[in-house]
Amino acid sequence: METPIFVAIISGATSLVVAAVLHWLTKTREHEADWRKQKLEHYRELLEAISGIVSGEGNAESQRRYARATNVIGLVASQEVIVAVDRMRQASRRHSNWTLEEHDAALAAMLLAIRRDLGIRPKDDPLTFKYNLWASGAPTSESLT
Repeated sequence: METPIFVAIISGATSLVVAAVLHWLTKTREHEADWRKQKLEHYRELLEAISGIVSGEGNAESQRRYARATNVIGLVASQEVIVAVDRMRQASRRHSNWTLEEHDAALAAMLLAIRRDLGIRPKDDPLTFKYNLWASGAPTSESLT
């Protein structure tokens, strides 16, 4: 085989391989971005639902929203997040004997797990990470009636 033909075949094959690899990498990144977006939407719903049951803010509908959000999160969450959400559910029960500090520690652990699952950068320091929920103080519709 002549050298120019051999070089043309190798060049053509290399171009095809490079194009295929780049296409695969692009599709993989798009899939990861879509997956991350789905997770973010579910995690946002979960945190909004948790915010709806903060002391003095909750009503029957916000309790149902919280239950739905914690039940559905298993579709996208990592096992670490699922365990942390379950621990948070235990801490959030009305007749729980958890202290406020234990509740806040469970909340912080859940948020850390979510942030790890989303790949938030820079990484958080679990020893110093704190997170508290705040109630608006505004009366609920149930307290107005």
